[in-house]
Amino acid sequence: MKSALFSPYTIKNVTLKNRIVMSPMCMYSSHNEDGMVEDWHFTHYVSRAVGQVGLIMVEATAVTPQGRISPQDLGIWSDEHIPGFKKLVSMMKAHGAKTSIQIAHAGRKATVEGDIVAPSAIAFSESYKKPKELTSSEIKEIIEAFGQGARRAKEAGFDIIEIHGAHGYLINEFLSPLSNKREDEYGGSPEKRYRFLHEVIKSVKEEWDGPLFVRISANDYTDGGLTPDDYVEYAKLMKEQGVDLIDVSSGAVVPASIDAFPGYQVGFSDKIRNQADIPTGAVGLITKAIQAEEILKNNRADLIFIARELLRDPYWPRTAAKELGVSIDAPKQYDRGWL
Repeated sequence: MKSALFSPYTIKNVTLKNRIVMSPMCMYSSHNEDGMVEDWHFTHYVSRAVGQVGLIMVEATAVTPQGRISPQDLGIWSDEHIPGFKKLVSMMKAHGAKTSIQIAHAGRKATVEGDIVAPSAIAFSESYKKPKELTSSEIKEIIEAFGQGARRAKEAGFDIIEIHGAHGYLINEFLSPLSNKREDEYGGSPEKRYRFLHEVIKSVKEEWDGPLFVRISANDYTDGGLTPDDYVEYAKLMKEQGVDLIDVSSGAVVPASIDAFPGYQVGFSDKIRNQADIPTGAVGLITKAIQAEEILKNNRADLIFIARELLRDPYWPRTAAKELGVSIDAPKQYDRGWL
């Protein structure tokens, strides 16, 4: 059987050996609150490389201390973070995986000490702190921080960078009219709300010429919020800026009820891919190889992002290959027990 899931995929100068991507998932394991890579990260990520995942994406990594989702998040705001990432990248690549990092700022969903910031001074919910509205100069500082994060990711040797524009974090907050009530150049119209992301992409690309992904939340699931149709237009703008792939998730910019079922976000990926004419990644309760095959063979996405299933099964590529009846290479150390 010829498998779409186990076919290679090339983006710019980077070729993935299969279409399986380990989705970024926070590990909350930088226990000294300094954002440093620790032993857990080496164990966690490298085991998935041994398991034959094609592209491993390191969790949301903060470009400023203030931009951490939690005090235990990884950081890339200092050159001191580079050596740990460089070692992690080297270890993952030794097992044939390509490597990526998701650079992020949590905005009003940060749970760190001190002030948190957002486009507008509106709390995410009653259980979150009220953020401080960003000034124009503070916005410029964060945009520069994304660029410097990209520089450090390049120095660490990552193959791909993803900008986190989803799940209610800072970039998503600027994009959505539910969280952005500004009346300056960064709010008030779809074009102005996109400006922050536009400038972040520009800043990143000044430091980075490799493949660039952006994760989005394609549906706010709330009246007056953004819809997949809105993100088709935003995806066209991102493509014009040189973004190579849209990683299509959804929700979390405001509290909302979401009917989550297997593949519930795939339709958003399909729509954006085929209406904006840009490669996409599909994510969200994709657990079976046959699911992934259907998505790829029907041109609904180009890559399959696997999250929780890879927490349960670090060797999910092997599981998927057995389900599809295809043979994949084993780590030589595991030859005797791979089949």
